[in-house]
Amino acid sequence: MAMVTLIRNAKVYQPEYAGVKDILVLNGKIAAVGEKLKADFGGSVEVEELDAEGMAAVPGFIDSHEHIMGGGGEGGFATRTPEANLKDLVLNGITTVVGCIGTDSVARDMTALLAKAHALEAEGITAYAYTGSYRVPIQTLTDSLMKDIMMLDKVIGVGEVAVSDHRSSQPTFEEFARIAADARVAGMLSGKAGIVNVHLGDSARKMDLIERVIHETEIPASQFLPTHVNRNAALFDNCLELAKEGLTIDFTGNEDIDYWETICDEVRVCKGIRRLLDLGISSDRFTISSDGQGSMPVFNAAGEYQGIGIGKASCLLKEVRECVQKEGIPLEIAVKGITSNVASVLKLGAKGQLKAGFDADICLLAEDSLELKTVMAKGQFVVRDGVQQVFGTFERA
Repeated sequence: MAMVTLIRNAKVYQPEYAGVKDILVLNGKIAAVGEKLKADFGGSVEVEELDAEGMAAVPGFIDSHEHIMGGGGEGGFATRTPEANLKDLVLNGITTVVGCIGTDSVARDMTALLAKAHALEAEGITAYAYTGSYRVPIQTLTDSLMKDIMMLDKVIGVGEVAVSDHRSSQPTFEEFARIAADARVAGMLSGKAGIVNVHLGDSARKMDLIERVIHETEIPASQFLPTHVNRNAALFDNCLELAKEGLTIDFTGNEDIDYWETICDEVRVCKGIRRLLDLGISSDRFTISSDGQGSMPVFNAAGEYQGIGIGKASCLLKEVRECVQKEGIPLEIAVKGITSNVASVLKLGAKGQLKAGFDADICLLAEDSLELKTVMAKGQFVVRDGVQQVFGTFERA
């Protein structure tokens, strides 16, 4: 791997459009972004150059909600979903991932989640985790939620805590408020976000618990990142009202939305973002995550299991592409949902922007089709011209 890389002639989205620029990468960091950059070390250091003419350079994608060690199980043991592999992430432009535990916190636990996060980091990308799962009280690795966030480097918050869902622990207002309070203080003391990633189910209670905490306590809306906000139309309407008050809301991408639109009123991501923008809500107030490797179970009105699907990491770029191509949303706005907005709400200070001093996580997209061509993670090409370059331990035959 070259220690110095010079990407030339790319249309650079930082994510704000900066024009046709060169990007100089040195030791895993972006050293400079500018015109006609030079990197001459007199032959003492290898400099690799890549001509990116005709390509859009955007920050590497940040997936804030991925079941990296698998999830599911709502239909029995045979419906447990497989864990994520490095190729599932890098071939879809994901250079930073946040792992979480969902319904099953018995057969999957924090020890295994952190081990998987460390494995992905060792294989070449950046990985974090939330402590806990659907369940309340929160099941932690240490003896407290606060200690997990403060003392475990990879733990940046708590989640995905389930509300308004028949699979949740049916947390009370007091329990939920205490989780948010502890996460907030732990984040303050450790310089982390201490975010509360909240799984929203499809019950009529919608955002009730989050709304009450924001309005009845001193905890601000910025402490929460509710996900699956586009699960149904009524829930999405509720989420938009709180987004007007400063809450960042997380859309769940869906590779199979054409099918899901036929069986429920799930809100298509591009249409939801268009509506958010048309209401005058800040373009900083949304993120998109994949729910990759998470289960997508179907239940009838009585809560009885009917079938199951699986979330796919590939949906992130697909949703951005639909925003641009179907709804006419500028790329620099759409891509914020999987780059700078995520980095901001999760307080990942070195991620999400193509600017000097940031980590060299870069995706090159074909300018017209927005097809992913090349991916750099921490200064290393992990995908080049659509071909995986760096492999997980057990991926290469």
